[in-house]
Amino acid sequence: MTRTATLAANFDELADGYDHERHEEIARAVVAWVAPSTTAAVADVACGAGAVALHLAANRPDTARPVLAVDLSPRMIAVGRARAADLEVTSAIDWRVGDAVPLPVADQALDVVFCASALHFLGRRALADWRRVLRPGGRAVFTLPLATHFSPSGPIAELLAPDVPLPRSAREADELAAAGGFTEPDSRVLPLGTRRVVMTSATRPAGPSRPRIRRGGTGALPRPVG
Repeated sequence: MTRTATLAANFDELADGYDHERHEEIARAVVAWVAPSTTAAVADVACGAGAVALHLAANRPDTARPVLAVDLSPRMIAVGRARAADLEVTSAIDWRVGDAVPLPVADQALDVVFCASALHFLGRRALADWRRVLRPGGRAVFTLPLATHFSPSGPIAELLAPDVPLPRSAREADELAAAGGFTEPDSRVLPLGTRRVVMTSATRPAGPSRPRIRRGGTGALPRPVG
């Protein structure tokens, strides 16, 4: 079985018992922090059950391009579709089953790429693809578990991408984004009970440029509410 097929099978098994509450909390925090335009061209990469896509869709006008939500797990996409129907936002999301790298969009077609809790499975090739699909000035937004609060085991641990070391601080998440060719990375730590997640937003440069890391934005965020 290929690595992609193994990942899909593992997340198919997780779909029915997925920790929606935690992923909803991450989605709420990251969407509120980045606050993209309601008409921005946006993708939710390796979307799982679509927590980020569903939050974006809630305020999306009918005239806006649907949010692209891509995941290799058919069962996760099915759960996401059902949740979208319950929330009456079906037409606001374009669900796709498939590998999230490369994204099924043209070069420089997107304003924002979101990737919540999945870059450590996709690997650095995802960062290169996000530079491809983002317009100059567009933003890549991703979250990763803080290494000091994350102890993967079993099949999931074996599927982690070796070229994406989990950050131990917001600063290390900044450095990961900068090494991937993005500028002005800004990372913040989000507490989730006993866990910690690093949220990072970085800019796709207009042309070749030296990545610049912000000195601020390394403090912890309070728990989001509502």
